[in-house]
Amino acid sequence: MNLKVVLVFLALSLITIFALAYVLLTSRGGSNLPPRCPSVPPRAQPWTHPGQSQLFADLSREELTAVMSFLTQKLGPDLVDAAQAQPSDNCIFSVELQLPPKAAALAHLDRGSPPPAREALAIVFFGGQPQPNVTELVVGPLPQPSYMRDVTVERYGGPLPYHRRPMLSTESAQMWTHLKEVEFPKAPVFLASVFNYNGSTLAALHATPRGLRSGDRATWIALYHNISGVGIFLHPVGLELLLDHRALDPAHWAVQQVFYLGHYYADLGQLEWEFKAGRLDVVRVPLPLPDGASSLRSRVSPGPLPPLEFSPQGSRYSVQGHLVESFLWTFTFGHGAFSGMRIFDVRFKGERVAYEVSVQECVSIYGADSPKTMMTRYLDSSYGLGRHSRGLVRGVDCPYQSTMVDTHVLVGQGAVQLLPGAVCVFEEAQGLPLRRHHNQLQSHFYGGLAGSALVVRSVSSVGNYDYIWDFVLHPNGALEGRVHATGYINTAFLSGGEESLLFGNRVGERVLGAVHTHAFHFKLDLDVAGLKNWVVAEDVVFKPVAAPWSPEHQLQRPQLTRYQLVVTRRKEEESQSSSIYYQNDIWTATAAFADFINNETLLGEDLVAWVTASFLHIPHAEDVPNTVTLGNRVGFLLRPYNFFDEDPSIFSPGSVYFERGQDAGFCSVNHVACIPHLAACVPDLPPFSYQDL
Repeated sequence: MNLKVVLVFLALSLITIFALAYVLLTSRGGSNLPPRCPSVPPRAQPWTHPGQSQLFADLSREELTAVMSFLTQKLGPDLVDAAQAQPSDNCIFSVELQLPPKAAALAHLDRGSPPPAREALAIVFFGGQPQPNVTELVVGPLPQPSYMRDVTVERYGGPLPYHRRPMLSTESAQMWTHLKEVEFPKAPVFLASVFNYNGSTLAALHATPRGLRSGDRATWIALYHNISGVGIFLHPVGLELLLDHRALDPAHWAVQQVFYLGHYYADLGQLEWEFKAGRLDVVRVPLPLPDGASSLRSRVSPGPLPPLEFSPQGSRYSVQGHLVESFLWTFTFGHGAFSGMRIFDVRFKGERVAYEVSVQECVSIYGADSPKTMMTRYLDSSYGLGRHSRGLVRGVDCPYQSTMVDTHVLVGQGAVQLLPGAVCVFEEAQGLPLRRHHNQLQSHFYGGLAGSALVVRSVSSVGNYDYIWDFVLHPNGALEGRVHATGYINTAFLSGGEESLLFGNRVGERVLGAVHTHAFHFKLDLDVAGLKNWVVAEDVVFKPVAAPWSPEHQLQRPQLTRYQLVVTRRKEEESQSSSIYYQNDIWTATAAFADFINNETLLGEDLVAWVTASFLHIPHAEDVPNTVTLGNRVGFLLRPYNFFDEDPSIFSPGSVYFERGQDAGFCSVNHVACIPHLAACVPDLPPFSYQDL
C-alpha cells in the first residue's frame, strides 16, 4: 500500500477517535464521571387506581377538607376554628380515618365483596353548651359525605366530660399569657435578679395529669430558661407554679401554690416579699450560652461524608399510595393522628399473617422531689404520636435513597396540615448475614444470605423526646416492631443535698436528670393461616432423668412446658387499648383496658396480642445534649414457628452458594462478584430538600 495512503488512513482514524471521544465527553457534561445508576424514586408513586390499599389509607387533603365543610354546615354557625377557640367555644378538634369493621374489610379483600364505606372520625369540643362535653362523630361516605352518626354513647356509655378533653394550643398559650400578664408582675425584682428575666427568657413545661382527682384541671408548670436554638429542657431554674385553669373563662384562672428550692408559697407575691426582705435563699441561674452544652450545633468542622447505602440495580420494593410491595412482602401503612404508625393486611408471599400491627400508647413516668416532675405521667397519644411526626431528614433519619411519603393531618386547627416526608420506606442492609455456613466436613461448600429487611419508619417528636418507630419485615418471614428513644431528657432543678440524687444523676451545674420509665404498647392482630388461631407459650425446664444406659447416674434433661398466654379475642368495640382522654383524667377510666381480659376461651378464635415493651432510664452526663438511640431500643419480634416446611429465605434471590473447585469470582457462580461491575457508577441521588421547619 502507498505510504501516503497509509498516513491519510491513520490521520482519518485519529480524527474519528477524537470526534467520538468528544461526543462521549460532551454528552456527560464534559467530565469523566462514570454512568448514573438507577435509584429509588424520591417520593411514593401517586395512587392511580382504586383498590385494596384504600381501605386503610389515611384521609387525603381533599377528604379532610370535605369532612370539615360538611360538619361546618351541619353543626351550625357557632363553630370556631380550633386554632382560635376559647375553652367556652365549640370547635372541631380533629378529623381522621375511621377504620372499617374487620369483617367487612376481609369480605372485600378475600371474597370480592364491595368495599365498606370509607368514613372519618371527628372529635368535637362543645364548650359553648349548657353542659359542655366532647362528642365523637362518624362521618361518611367519603369522598362526598352525606351523614354523620354520634357514636359517643355506644363507645363510652355516656357523654364524655369536658375536663377530659386534650389541650388545645390556644389553652396552652392562654396559660402562658396568664403567667406573664397576671402572675409574673407580682415578683418583678425576684425574677429579674435571680433568673435575668426580661420578658422573653423563660419558657414553661407542663406536668400531666392536671390534678389529683377526677374533674381537676390544675397544672404544675415548671419554668426553664429559653434561648433560641438551645434545648430548654436542660435549663430548669427551680421555680414551679400550680395553675388552676378549670374555669371556661380564663379570667377566673389562678395560681394556687408556688414551689421554689424545696419550699411552698401561696403565690409569687409572697416570694417577692420574702426576697426583698432578705429572708429567701436563692440560687442565681445565669442564662445559657447559644453554643453551650445543650446546643446541637456541631463542635467540629465538617469532615468526610458518612457511608451511603444504595441499591446498585435499583429498588427491590415499590410504594404506591399507602401500599408497599416487595418480592416477599405486601402491606398497607397508615399514620393515625394520635396513635401513630400502623400497618394492615400484612402478607408474606401472598399469604396474610397479620391484619393489623399498630402502636397504641407511649407512656413516661417520672420521679423527683419537685412537684412538676413527681407528678408527670405522660401518655403521648393524647398529644398525638402521628400529629407530631415531623418531616424526616434524608441521610440522617432515613437512608438517603429512602422513599419519602407525605401525610396530612387535621388536629387542633380548622385547616389541613401537610407533614412533608413524615414517613419513609427503605430496604435496610443489616451488615450481618441472615444465615451462613462454611462446610469443611466431607464436602466443602459455602452458603449464605446477606441480612436485609424492608422498613417503614416515622418519628414522633413529642415535647422533649423523639421516638423512632419502625416496622421491619425480614426475608425469613419474621416481622419486627421496634422503637428507639432519643432527644432531650426531662430535667429538674437540683436544689437539695444527697437526697435529691435518689431520683437521678447530676447532668449540669444545678440540673438533675430525672429517673423515668418508658413503656410502649402495641396491638398485634395476627391472622396466621386464617382467623382461627391458638396461642401457646413454650418454655424449658430441667428435669432429672436416669441415663438409660447407666441408670445409676442422672442427667438434667431440658423439657418443653405449654401453657396459655393472656391475650384477648378480637372485638370491634375493643379496637384500642388506650384513649386520648386518659391523660387529663387517669382516675376515671374512659375505657378500661383491664376489662379486655376476662378469662374468655382463646382456642380457635380471632386473637389479638397486646404487647408492652419498656425500659428504665436513669439519665447520666452522656445524655447531654441528647440521649442517643444506642442502648435505648425495645420492641417485639414475631418469627415463624413451624409455619413453613423450611426457612423461606432459602428462596431469596440474594442467596450465595459455591463449592470447592468453583471460581467464586465468576458472576455465574456468585452474583455478589458482579457488584464491582454493577456498582461502577454514581448513584442517582435525589436532591436534598427539607420543608418542615
